[in-house]
Amino acid sequence: MQRSWRMLGVVVGVAALVWLGDFLTKEWVIASMAEGERREVLGELLQWHFVRNPGAAFSLAAGSTWIFTILAAGVVVFIATQTRRIRSPLWAAAFGALLGGTLGNLTDRLTREPGFFVGHVVDFIQVWGFPAIFNIADIFIVSSMCLIVLLVLLNIGLDGHRHTDEPSTAEGADAPAEPGTDAAGPRA
Repeated sequence: MQRSWRMLGVVVGVAALVWLGDFLTKEWVIASMAEGERREVLGELLQWHFVRNPGAAFSLAAGSTWIFTILAAGVVVFIATQTRRIRSPLWAAAFGALLGGTLGNLTDRLTREPGFFVGHVVDFIQVWGFPAIFNIADIFIVSSMCLIVLLVLLNIGLDGHRHTDEPSTAEGADAPAEPGTDAAGPRA
């Protein structure tokens, strides 16, 4: 039980740090830049470019902001229901980063113009050669999803143990005998 509380602390702690970092950087951008303004950070390689995104990545589905608000709320509910099962620090960090990033963009959709439930997300990071402008929340959403995919591909469960399709020796001892055999071996 103590381990599950620790993992809950990791999820909540990471989520809070991600959300706070995202919120503060967006507030800094709004306070110090005009919408549409660009500032070079590392030449053309990295720039701040303040835009308000009404849609998803690449401004897709700009007229359907409410759908992304509902999806984000669904992600938050899903994470909240799964958190009690987490026993792995990697899963806890991944869920925390996903939760914090999702809450960061959900905060924009609920509190920013043009209004509640349809607010535009503040994006400002532009990397040369990458077609989208994004924010801190987006970085953590994508990074956490990559970590989740890796954990799934490695068959690492929420409990932190690596699972395989092969039965363990303890499970094999309880398995029923093959047809034509009994506990003593093949029938004659």
